[in-house]
Amino acid sequence: MSKSFSYEDVAKHTKEGDLWLVIDSKVYDLSRFAKMHPGGANLLYAPAVAGRDATQAFFGLHRHEVLLKPQYARLQIGSIAGETEQIRAPAPGETSGVPYAEPTWLCEGYYSPYYTEGHRAFQKAVRTLFMEVVAPESARCEADGSRISEEVTRKLSDANFLPMRLGPGKHLKGRTLLSGVKPEEYDYFHELIVNNELARFGGRGVIDGLQNGGVIGVPPILNYGVQELQDAVLPDILDGKKFVALAISEAFAGSDVAGLQTTAVRDGPDWVITGTKKWITNGTFADYFTTGCKTGTDGGFTMILIPRGPGVETKAIKTSYSATAGTAYVTFDAVRVPAATHTLGEEGQGLKVILSNFNHERWMVCATAQSAQRVVVEECLKWANQRMVFGKPLNAQAVIRAKLARMISRVEGSQNWLESVTYQMNNMTYAEVSSRLAGPIGLLKQYITKNGRDTAEDATQVFGGRALTQGGMGKVIENFHRTSGFDAILAGAEDVLGDLGVRQAIKKMPTNTRL
Repeated sequence: MSKSFSYEDVAKHTKEGDLWLVIDSKVYDLSRFAKMHPGGANLLYAPAVAGRDATQAFFGLHRHEVLLKPQYARLQIGSIAGETEQIRAPAPGETSGVPYAEPTWLCEGYYSPYYTEGHRAFQKAVRTLFMEVVAPESARCEADGSRISEEVTRKLSDANFLPMRLGPGKHLKGRTLLSGVKPEEYDYFHELIVNNELARFGGRGVIDGLQNGGVIGVPPILNYGVQELQDAVLPDILDGKKFVALAISEAFAGSDVAGLQTTAVRDGPDWVITGTKKWITNGTFADYFTTGCKTGTDGGFTMILIPRGPGVETKAIKTSYSATAGTAYVTFDAVRVPAATHTLGEEGQGLKVILSNFNHERWMVCATAQSAQRVVVEECLKWANQRMVFGKPLNAQAVIRAKLARMISRVEGSQNWLESVTYQMNNMTYAEVSSRLAGPIGLLKQYITKNGRDTAEDATQVFGGRALTQGGMGKVIENFHRTSGFDAILAGAEDVLGDLGVRQAIKKMPTNTRL
């Protein structure tokens, strides 16, 4: 049983080799730890800390998670009599009580026309899974850049992680989904929840490393692959036993998809593919590549599924985010694949396949980017509340409150537009989404990713120097600031997408309207 002490008891232990202090009603004996303290022993022997309630001093320097680490938790020897701890870590599945840390539909006393009680039960199950499985893996992989472990991949696959990230459809048939959601009930709001929750607990590189290649590489197989190919490759991919990457971008062509130079030439029953691809997510460990190839002399393009094998080589590309994403440079050197089974869609119609696939990919980027920004808002609200400057909380400064107001406005505006687009997706066919929502999704992505970089700058000013270090209080802000540019580029550069949205609007202008 934990011992009880008074503040008078604690105040007797302030000397070298005999040091106690209190953090959130818990009494810690740091007598032997003081010399090992990363910040130096002198800080612990300061008059405002040694033998005193050091809660405010601690939370001005450290995150709560530090107290939960076993090597520090065991330093606790008791508690202050009559007091209970006020600060606790959220339980698995629990939502945050910080204002604007959660979308409105998850806040008590608020309502939404989009979500049902089934969605709420599903969200809790997803959050529980990600808090227990993704969060610790994300911390490990973001630190060392290692690939997601087989154990974590298996646990997520057991929960049908990748199939759920692909949205509603035939690929869910016969699968058991979280919280008992039936495959035929699963909709884009369920998928939105998965993406939102993933971004709460995964760093930017880890999010991509968690089979983002499958999220963008599988739909062309599902929608355009012949049944023989689907039967051969999809079961292992959907079960997390094999991995696929979408290979579109090249050193010669990014947002300019029509500029691709990788070629596929018919030689009897086979395609012979030669060329290179660059910035390919999950490419370093992919078993298959859903590849855009130039075919024929008329500039036509064809989508082809290429298995890893002779003639396929991948090389890791160093980027400003974690190597966990598996970003790769891919070389195809006269690679042969059977045309009858590995062609995705009609020959020469690859551009149609590519462009239709972009809508879901861009919407997915919107979902994860939006949720990551909400985490930044939560971090800033917490920090501004606990950080003391000039004898007052940081949030007593009007300039800080103004930055918080801008961040909150951006994240709430983005959430509402994103949910509106998601509702349209729920009520449109795949073809209708391609026709009607390509422009709005492009504009939405531009809006959210621009908001992200503005929020990254504001958050950096709120956290100051701590936002520039990869550990400690500002680690979330540092990671977001360093990686927010990825969302602005991946799946189409934001300026190109903004132009796409306006051009589509211009095409649909009625001919009978004038000022």
